[in-house]
Amino acid sequence: MTKKEKARYVIDELEKLYPETPVPLDHWDAYTLLISVLLSAQCTDERVNKITPILFRRASRPQDMIKLSVEEIRDIIKPCGLSPRKSQAIYDLSHMIIDLHGGEVPASFEDLEKMPGVGHKTASVVMSQAFGVPAFPVDTHIHRLMTRWGLTSGKNVEETEADAKKLFPRDLWNKLHLQIIFYGRSHSPARSPKRDIDYITATIGTKKALEELK
Repeated sequence: MTKKEKARYVIDELEKLYPETPVPLDHWDAYTLLISVLLSAQCTDERVNKITPILFRRASRPQDMIKLSVEEIRDIIKPCGLSPRKSQAIYDLSHMIIDLHGGEVPASFEDLEKMPGVGHKTASVVMSQAFGVPAFPVDTHIHRLMTRWGLTSGKNVEETEADAKKLFPRDLWNKLHLQIIFYGRSHSPARSPKRDIDYITATIGTKKALEELK
């Protein structure tokens, strides 16, 4: 198959598996999504969803978050890991949202990526899921699967994102990146993928990926 044919196969199969794509992180607006995505770095979505209700009961708006001390934020989010850095980032970016953006999360990649703790992937998630702007956030699942399927060289996530944007229609990006994540979690783990479960890799995987299937 050509890359274009592989991309069409992936789109069709994932649409059958995941016609609905709820965002895995519990949130209700751009700010709660931004905080949740920031907390999800090196932490599972499941754990984040256990911590954010506690945090958001105290502060679900930047105006409330800055009333907490960095230490108070850190104590709440500690189970998510990297709590010293994340708590400072949450406190500082909440100030930035108030001081520079009138208390509202900006709908701009440039403005989001200027905030502490917010890289391109986090900004992409917020832009796509909170504001509906086409984006293709690449996490470890997407990077792994795009490589296994021979749709990117796998050199780095930046290249994977660029390749994904070339191969897949722009109007599908926001849904498709979640569908690929769901497939990675349920069908194609990083270690010991199974041929009878990871059927997309079994169909279009690279030679190396096929050798890894058990």
